[in-house]
Amino acid sequence: MNSIQNKIEDLRSQLHRYNHEYYTLDAPTISDYEFDKLLTELQNLEKQYPEFYDENSPTLRVGGAITKKFQTVVHDHRMYSLDNSYSKEDLLDWETRIRKNIGNEKLRFFCELKYDGASISLTYHNGKLVRAITRGDGTQGDDVTQNIKTIKTIPLQLTGNYPEKFDIRGEIVLPIAGFQKMNEDRIASGEEPYMNPRNTASGSLKLQDSSEVAKRPLQCLLYQLVSDTPVCETQEKGLQKARAWGFHVPSEGVLANSIDEVMQFVDRWDAKRHSLPYEIDGIVIKVNSIASQMELGYTTKSPRWAMAYKFKAEQVSTLLESISYQVGRTGAITPVANLSPVLLGGTTVKRASLHNADQIEKLDVCIGDVVYIEKGGEIIPKIVGVDVSKRTVFCQPVHYITHCPSCESKLIRSEGEAQHYCLNSDACPPQITGRIQHFISRKAMDIDGLGSETIELLFRDGLIQNYADLYTLRKEDLLPLERMAEKSADNLLLGVEASKKIPFERVLFGLGIRFVGQTVAKKLASSFGSIDRLANASENELIEVDEIGERIAQSVVLFFSNPNNLQTIQRLKDYGLQMTISADRLAAQTSLLKGSTFVVSGVFESFSRDELKAAIEINGGKVSSSISSKTSYIVAGKNMGPSKLQKAEKLGIPLLSEDDFRALISAR
Repeated sequence: MNSIQNKIEDLRSQLHRYNHEYYTLDAPTISDYEFDKLLTELQNLEKQYPEFYDENSPTLRVGGAITKKFQTVVHDHRMYSLDNSYSKEDLLDWETRIRKNIGNEKLRFFCELKYDGASISLTYHNGKLVRAITRGDGTQGDDVTQNIKTIKTIPLQLTGNYPEKFDIRGEIVLPIAGFQKMNEDRIASGEEPYMNPRNTASGSLKLQDSSEVAKRPLQCLLYQLVSDTPVCETQEKGLQKARAWGFHVPSEGVLANSIDEVMQFVDRWDAKRHSLPYEIDGIVIKVNSIASQMELGYTTKSPRWAMAYKFKAEQVSTLLESISYQVGRTGAITPVANLSPVLLGGTTVKRASLHNADQIEKLDVCIGDVVYIEKGGEIIPKIVGVDVSKRTVFCQPVHYITHCPSCESKLIRSEGEAQHYCLNSDACPPQITGRIQHFISRKAMDIDGLGSETIELLFRDGLIQNYADLYTLRKEDLLPLERMAEKSADNLLLGVEASKKIPFERVLFGLGIRFVGQTVAKKLASSFGSIDRLANASENELIEVDEIGERIAQSVVLFFSNPNNLQTIQRLKDYGLQMTISADRLAAQTSLLKGSTFVVSGVFESFSRDELKAAIEINGGKVSSSISSKTSYIVAGKNMGPSKLQKAEKLGIPLLSEDDFRALISAR
């Protein structure tokens, strides 16, 4: 039997190598006929000897697995978005900010093409692909491993000397030629063509039948290694290593010694981008040194060590037919331009945001004008100008509405605010349904089986008036609803029941208090421990919490002063939702480091940087990204930046090793 097993493993090894040569290196060493013979032989052996099954066998490239529901998975390492720049001046400002942190160290940049596709994070253990997760919201995404395995440029088994465990980030793209062929086939069969390669690539990852994914000519272009400890010293060397292990890493990236050299790369590819086999929408510039990247760290949204330079957006003109007004869950009014349909960036645009009354006035836009449309960041359509030369006597000036388009309440605009608001929060339908939709969203209660359409149906039929009503729904209430089958009703009710286990900080975020986002909700939950303590907190007590300003404090106090809100919260408590911090977290939480501000710098052996920061915060300390006179301690690892070291010495700030820090938090 060992000889059979050896034969199977040998065939797998050969086929992995031939796949890599053909799809990644574009240098095949055997014919398609010979490859197919070996693949058929392996398929027959695997069928005959199922005990030797391997989840990463080359035979699985053809797909066949059916996924009814994609599991949501938390990323081991958060997937941040990039800050955007549109000029050389933007990049020079970015460089200045970097130098403030790393001093006069030699600064080199690695420039890469910004691929226009669907972001993916691949996890490898011992050289085998074990997981593929979509970007999602950056914190968590969908597990699409079975579909990803059908993409032939993604290695299932690595070669060479690779780390035991790491992630690698990349972009799933659909080459333009493959996209055009797919559309030719759809048109020939009487189907509507796909609009653009990016959306088609993204949609492909969520197909339930992996054999259908296998039919699409998807590719994966990889660009960033991620692990608890650095794999190598520079971004450039990291990509070289990834390429040697078998990854499809584009070769267009170059090192630049200055922003002038970066701009040369930008200009070259701005002119050449339409000659590429896939779409790009800009250039990504990264600090090449990994140690410097770690020193620079992250903002709440983006890495400080990377910047996207976006090519000038495509612009088209069309007719502004009318303006409608949307009411958000907070009562904010957003004017929306209704346009004559026009093709922009591969999609048909019918609507565009006008943001607020000031923007309308600034544009001097009239109903009936010919307007210029761009996609902000090539995603969100916006009006950027008016062709005044084509204005006629029939064009009508815009008079911003004075009353809510839904409930007809008078709109209010507070001093210093750009938007108008409807204050009728308890009886304005879009605000009610918007709050419920926010409550059930993935970042909040994450209730399966519920979407915006179902919420609208439940509200329209009088079954829910606020999010607490979700916990009173019965199966017999749901079945009469449009498109509500028995299985769907069961899933919805199970999702509602499961949401009772969602931790307090997410429940707090789900309540929809104005200005209380995820980060603020975590801080408030941690500081007050329960909804009751938070509800009774004064404005001054709230302001004492780190990073809670006057505006947030006023909003929280206002929310809990509303009797309807208090009644709803009491109902949620009665239904069993988590309104206190969990016992485990509460037990771990201390005030040992209260009043102390820490900066974490360098590379660590027994902690990851995220673990250190979490330990500081759970013990009541504050984490800062930059050193100042307010810094209490610096937790210093290897390769701490010399500029930070000099600043620490100048200000007399104590440096703590990993062992020092461990001793500090153990002294309770």
